[in-house]
Amino acid sequence: MFKTKVTEMLGIEYPIIAGTMMWLSKPDFVAAHSNAGCLGLVCSAMWKTEDEFRDALKEVKDKTDKPFGVNLNLFPAMQPIDNKVYLEILLDEGVKIIETSGHKAPEDLVGSFKEAGVTWIHKCVGLRYARKAASLGADMVTVVGYENGGATGILDIGTLVLIPRVAGALDIPVIGGGGVSDGRGLVAVLALGAEGVIIGTRLLLSDEAPIHDNLKKALAEAQETETVLAMRSIGNTHRIWKNEKAALIVEMESKNATLEEIVKAAAGEMDKQMFESGDVSKGTISVGQGVGLCNDIKPMKEVVQDIMNEAKEVAGRVGGLA
Repeated sequence: MFKTKVTEMLGIEYPIIAGTMMWLSKPDFVAAHSNAGCLGLVCSAMWKTEDEFRDALKEVKDKTDKPFGVNLNLFPAMQPIDNKVYLEILLDEGVKIIETSGHKAPEDLVGSFKEAGVTWIHKCVGLRYARKAASLGADMVTVVGYENGGATGILDIGTLVLIPRVAGALDIPVIGGGGVSDGRGLVAVLALGAEGVIIGTRLLLSDEAPIHDNLKKALAEAQETETVLAMRSIGNTHRIWKNEKAALIVEMESKNATLEEIVKAAAGEMDKQMFESGDVSKGTISVGQGVGLCNDIKPMKEVVQDIMNEAKEVAGRVGGLA
């Protein structure tokens, strides 16, 4: 059950892709995703040197014999890495799945993807961008609706509309997300025409997630109303958990703070400190509106199995209505 084009093409047990998370998609976390039957993705932008990146890939390979991939980040960065060099490294380490995400498709890398024979997934937030990626030869695209945690773009289209719009327009498999936190969401996304789902927020509430227990507990108690869109004024809209730091950034934007002021307030170093120290007011963390559906903390395999068990039950119940 739940065997789709995505599971077949990626060689994974379940049609679930684990959302890439800056500062959090470390080898242990990525391997936990893959070992649970999902596709884990290494966040290349986390590793500031080529040796660190290569070591991270080797560590994932030591911890799982299941498929995993690498995300190449195309968004503007304060300290950008050279994606061409990192591509060479991941290919040298035998990685066969690449996800790209950013404001535009990586036209300069497509030739290398095709020559290497990797499976290329492009993640975007609208039909126009998905069509562009497909025209360049993407093997599948991921689209995420307005409910999504992290980068949401500026279109503000909900998951319920976005997924069928894209799936109906393309001939390649679509992975859909935005608020998917349980088996009900998984079945819904597949019913909308997707061949797989991308899940992020729910996986943060796992034993293996590399964030402090204080933060996990706070997220488990959060409501669906406790997220906010931030950094739209600087063209980098993200949905984040509504804590003190998020409120500060939103207030700064309402007062027309400069790019430099906002970037300083939203510095990733403060997020890392929050993840490690447990001071839940220190930084920001990307979560979707589905956080209101995430109420307990379990080992990753149990989180995923709960999702799949519920999906099977829901699919059976819905099928019985026909």
